[in-house]
Amino acid sequence: MASASRAKIEINSELLAHAHVSKAWPFEEARKVLSRIKRIPQPTGPIIFETGYGPSGLPHIGTFGEVARTTMVRHAFRVLTEDKVPTRLICFSDDMDGLRKVPDNIPNKEMVTQHLGKPLTQVPDPFGEHPSFGQHNNARLKAFLDTFGFEYEFLSATECYASGRFDATLLKVLEHYEEIRDVILPTLGPERRATYSPFLPISPATGKVLQVPIIDRDLAAGTVLYKDPDTGKLTQVPVTRGHCKLQWKADWAMRWAALGVDYEMAGKDLIDSVRLSGRICRILGRQQPEGFNYELFLDENGEKISKSRGNGLTIEEWLTYASPESLALYMFQSPKKAKRLYFDVIPRAVDEYVGHLAAYPKEEWSARLMNAVWHIHKGTPPEAELPISFALLLNLASASNSEDAEVLWGFIRRYAPDATPEGHPLLDELVAYAIRYFHDFVKPAKRYRAPTDKERVALTDLDARLGALPEKILAEEIQGEVYAVGKEHGFEPLRDWFSALYEVLLGQTQGPRFGSFVELYGIPETRALIGKALAGDLVA
Repeated sequence: MASASRAKIEINSELLAHAHVSKAWPFEEARKVLSRIKRIPQPTGPIIFETGYGPSGLPHIGTFGEVARTTMVRHAFRVLTEDKVPTRLICFSDDMDGLRKVPDNIPNKEMVTQHLGKPLTQVPDPFGEHPSFGQHNNARLKAFLDTFGFEYEFLSATECYASGRFDATLLKVLEHYEEIRDVILPTLGPERRATYSPFLPISPATGKVLQVPIIDRDLAAGTVLYKDPDTGKLTQVPVTRGHCKLQWKADWAMRWAALGVDYEMAGKDLIDSVRLSGRICRILGRQQPEGFNYELFLDENGEKISKSRGNGLTIEEWLTYASPESLALYMFQSPKKAKRLYFDVIPRAVDEYVGHLAAYPKEEWSARLMNAVWHIHKGTPPEAELPISFALLLNLASASNSEDAEVLWGFIRRYAPDATPEGHPLLDELVAYAIRYFHDFVKPAKRYRAPTDKERVALTDLDARLGALPEKILAEEIQGEVYAVGKEHGFEPLRDWFSALYEVLLGQTQGPRFGSFVELYGIPETRALIGKALAGDLVA
């Protein structure tokens, strides 16, 4: 089990007053939990927040999003209760689930195929790093959560079942077997209804998770009887100590009841499952957790992201090109709105994070509690003043075709003479991210084109006007000259002129505010770039 020490939080009367009325979604969710414990006369133990993980594929970014969002709700709850009510965050892995299909994005698929149907913790690790595939994926998840600094406890379904932690609640499931079946059966087709049982025995012969009809039950002995499909023999096994697991809707409810879960959010595709599991949880004598249903992430084609298909960004991929905080911002924003999640969203997320960070010190308390950085940094966002944006850094790298950090810092110092990597560590991180992003995404996609006759005349005019400007001219004045050239040469709409600048000079369809770019890149360097474009060197 992995956990982090519980950090103390600072709460003052002004913060508390605004928190109780804040419309930020983590506070709205935390107030649900607060209302819940007021309905429970004498709650025992800490308030339990839970997130679930199905480790049938490699951990993906949606899993991180659920932990990050739940952490934000947990922190908001701690503020509302003045940190007087103990809380726990459990990250639960359903690693006893049977492997239904081999993921597309793993090695040694043929070896894994031989173990289809077995619990994930009984499938050998195709990467050769851990005792099982389930443990490999659990380790991947925990490593990232630890890196990010989440306070959580990791629980494995395999360990909870095998250790007896779930035994008492599993016996309650056996006791209420028919009631639980009556909840699920109306949702199934005729063929599935004929064989459905909440219990899935683990075959002693093959080790597979079996979806078979239960012939008989013995409540006193705590066992079920079934016919093994591989051996043809009638087999009796206990429902406890890992000899059976539950079908997942019943399993989810059993887990809520056994662990005393108070809050768990889930994807919009699980709305019906939450409702059914809630009914089963009540049959088992517990109220279902509070929570909400978040929208799913889509890939760049608008299709749902799938762990097994690997068609979305991985955690590692995002962190190659941007900070964990920018990812947390992406998760904070509009959780009930479907969002596309692919590489092109990264630069905007970085700049939005930096913008929120810069705005925070100037805001009143009500605005601060709506600001994502307050929730990302648990109420204490760092100070950060950045002289330039991440988008502008990317365009500097693009225009100079440089992957050298010193070159980019040379441009930065021209704009902010006192800026240094040591004095601006966040900016230095962004320089490194910008270089990686440029190398992997911008550079391979650069497609310069020759200017049209009309654009050639306008570029020649722009070059002359830039040459007539004084050295210490501000970006707004440069932008004014760029606008004037576009208007005088009849570009209508004017964005066609800027599109031409980006496509001809930078080899891309979009770009920065051009005046800001010229101020940072330098007038002589920009004129040299125009000269290369007019001579055909960039296309060549």
